[in-house]
Amino acid sequence: MKDLARILMGPLVWLASFSAVYGLHGLICGHRLDVSMGDVDLARALLIAAYGVAVAIQAAIVWALHCSRLAASGGFVAFASRATAWVGLAAAIWTLLPTIIMTRCL
Repeated sequence: MKDLARILMGPLVWLASFSAVYGLHGLICGHRLDVSMGDVDLARALLIAAYGVAVAIQAAIVWALHCSRLAASGGFVAFASRATAWVGLAAAIWTLLPTIIMTRCL
């Protein structure tokens, strides 16, 4: 069971972070939260922070699966878990990037 959890950890965390970031985006746009503190748009800052946290969590998973203490002992499971963790990191960077580089609400 631990091997399956290692293999699925990266994609499942990406799925949760994708849902959370775009859910936050929907709340911001749906409620028209246009709060600014000086030159800083609070909604944009929240989205950038959510993006940063999601990518940092994915990077921590990649790092943890490369540590000898947390890595799988089997060759295939170690390779598959690391590969899916890297896929989760790349997916988080690529699919969440529009929340910080595009206009906030249309």
